[in-house]
Amino acid sequence: MKKITFTAAVAAGMLLMGSVVHATELRLSHQWSNNDIRHKVAQIVADDVAAAGVDLGIKIFGSESLFKAREQYTPLSRGQLDMVVLPLSYAGGQQPAYNLTLMPGLVKNHDHAARLSDSPFMEAIEAKMAEDDVMVLVHGYLAGGFASTGKCIRRPEDVAGMQTRAAGKAFEQMLAGAGASIASMASSEIYNAMQTGVLDAVNTSSSSFVSFRIYEQVKCYTPAGDIALWFMYQPLLMNKSTFEGLTEAQQAALLAAAEKAEAFYLEEAKKEDAASVDVFRNAGVEIAAMTEDDFNAWRDLAKETSYKAFIESVPDGQALLDLALAVE
Repeated sequence: MKKITFTAAVAAGMLLMGSVVHATELRLSHQWSNNDIRHKVAQIVADDVAAAGVDLGIKIFGSESLFKAREQYTPLSRGQLDMVVLPLSYAGGQQPAYNLTLMPGLVKNHDHAARLSDSPFMEAIEAKMAEDDVMVLVHGYLAGGFASTGKCIRRPEDVAGMQTRAAGKAFEQMLAGAGASIASMASSEIYNAMQTGVLDAVNTSSSSFVSFRIYEQVKCYTPAGDIALWFMYQPLLMNKSTFEGLTEAQQAALLAAAEKAEAFYLEEAKKEDAASVDVFRNAGVEIAAMTEDDFNAWRDLAKETSYKAFIESVPDGQALLDLALAVE
């Protein structure tokens, strides 16, 4: 199969022939290893599109081999990259509204997350994406928890004085409000930071806790269970112009593959939380549980920190937050 980038193909077609040359290979970037659920979601799409026989291939570049984790959204929006699996809040600097997709206590469980993905709230977020020439192929939320090299983390007072990593701005604001010092980094950098003593505690997804072997560096793990404070939207995105430039058959193959991948993502995300507990326990890590009272203490703090800051800093922040809170 001849390898050409979509951008180069379009430019050549428009300048030399006056028509669009369709891509034969798309480039998909992500930051995880091949055994991570997010890679498996991308692989389902790639495999199903290849099997569709529509002269379209997807080459996956995992483990930050093409772009650094937090540097993927801009090239995607510019058409320099075709597809990406990305924690959307990583792009909160470009679109502050995206910070709402990692807001403490906003998502109750995985089924609630799926309803959020199919709601006016997500339609509003997708409208923001469209401004950047980006679209969603596969929706997906992952749950997560806390881990610490010292004492267990259940309540806000437990992180006071700790050097802590959270995945997004809203969680950083809440943790700072609890008295933690914040260190910002991608999940792929957590292991080394904990190993070298840069981090005392971390907040990330159940999937990342396992795929990045964080259990080797911590003493206590507070996983997502019946009560989960941490839910993060991590979709498979595509450059919108790239998608619109494909043939109808290629678009149909992508959408069909995406539907299959999304169903897999939801079911596997539910399993990841319980599976992570087994991995940590088998590694000799203490397992802590968060109670409803603990959860409410965090959410009350979030309302005074993260929620308040979001509303104040995003022009339509209150309207977006209301849309999210309206999803039952």
